[in-house]
Amino acid sequence: MRVLLFGNTRKAKVKDTIKELETWLKRRAETVTYELAEEITGPLSGDVAIALGGDGTFLRVSRHISPYGIPILGVHLGTFGFLSELTQEDMYLHIEKVLKGQYRLTNRILLRCKLMRKGEVVMDVLGVNDVVISRASLSRLISIKLFIGDEAVTTYSCDGIVVSTPLGSTAHCLAAGGPILAPEMDALIISPICPHTLTNRPLVISGDSKIGMEPSTEGVEMGLTVDGQVYEDLLNGDRIRVERADVRLRIVDTGIRSFYEVLREKLAWGGSPRYGQG
Repeated sequence: MRVLLFGNTRKAKVKDTIKELETWLKRRAETVTYELAEEITGPLSGDVAIALGGDGTFLRVSRHISPYGIPILGVHLGTFGFLSELTQEDMYLHIEKVLKGQYRLTNRILLRCKLMRKGEVVMDVLGVNDVVISRASLSRLISIKLFIGDEAVTTYSCDGIVVSTPLGSTAHCLAAGGPILAPEMDALIISPICPHTLTNRPLVISGDSKIGMEPSTEGVEMGLTVDGQVYEDLLNGDRIRVERADVRLRIVDTGIRSFYEVLREKLAWGGSPRYGQG
């Protein structure tokens, strides 16, 4: 088995953990380590990728490996750990099982985001969680025309728009008041950020849909962000196209926890209301 290790070794905890895991792995499998503080180029080949760090590391590695069909397993070394399944304490036990083939794979949809400017593609990137249009400065409303397929749906007056995958529904989408979707669903979520009307609500649409957005940037700076990591300033006349990518994110599922366990533990979801006494 060929294992790819990813992490930012400029962070002391990540550096020490990767060094230990690399030594352990090389006795069991072919191992290649990639430094995330540097640019990752060229085709990648492996049976599994292990991302060590926080959720940001998981997102970045996922965008790199998905075009090559390599499954990802996350080891949580950050502060939140919503996406990464393993902890530093239990990683050896479960990685050993993965090396023996004792796991299953789950597939999650990805976004393909293209920024068109004067008829040319100036940005073409995969998104794991979301694509966000937002103002870059000044607390002013912005105007964004929304298209689904060839139909003009509405024009939002808002602080921005989040287009999310089901996997990303618990990220920026949730903070913007969007719904939580089960991650295996084939759907897209469109959530306006602070819309200036009571009738604008999040939309859940088919994963086959093609979304178009045309922001009006007159008098206000705006930007396009993918997964909170890839950014591009927007200019007047820019057009953004978002659709389901033709590749999927393959995630190693060791069976440690379910989606609903994560909601309960990480987001303090559920429970009974706390009524006052007397």
